[in-house]
Amino acid sequence: MSDSRSPHPKWEDERLVTHCLRGSEQAWGALIDKYKNLVYTVIMRYGVSQDDGADLFQAVWLEVHNDLEKLRNRDAVKPWLISVVRNTCYHWQNKKRRVMDNEVTGEEPESLEERSGYDPTFTEDLEQEQLIREAILGLPDRCREMVHLLFFHQPPLPYKEVAEKLGIAVGSIGFIRGRCLKKLQKQLEELGLE
Repeated sequence: MSDSRSPHPKWEDERLVTHCLRGSEQAWGALIDKYKNLVYTVIMRYGVSQDDGADLFQAVWLEVHNDLEKLRNRDAVKPWLISVVRNTCYHWQNKKRRVMDNEVTGEEPESLEERSGYDPTFTEDLEQEQLIREAILGLPDRCREMVHLLFFHQPPLPYKEVAEKLGIAVGSIGFIRGRCLKKLQKQLEELGLE
């Protein structure tokens, strides 16, 4: 947990939710920052377009805002949020299907799950992905930046460019990367992933 006094994505879910329910806009921003990648990942796994994905993203957070007080276990934000996203996508698909049925021949279009190759067991994978994001967020700033530059930047950056962005010598990247990955491994173990 972060020692920060103002709401931050590093805060535990219970603390963030409590501040959100008290009306803190900073807490809402931190909650969205913490889980925006999870929400977007679930939406995109349903095979929707970028434009529809952006609309669904907004719809999900509106739903979360409206229903957050109904969340019984404030430590269970991840599974609840995945459920909200899935329900929002399901309702969006049904609405889209009704419109298509009215415009076309009445043939039953394939469901969102069929079209996207939906796997009903993917919730666990999504939760693990979110834990990895949280572990990276818990790294010191320099390590977090190095991990993003080395493993998430697209297209991949050459070591020279990574070194320039971090203000370090090219030859020290391997050593620092090793230390950062050990810290990340420790974070993952603390979160229950090994």
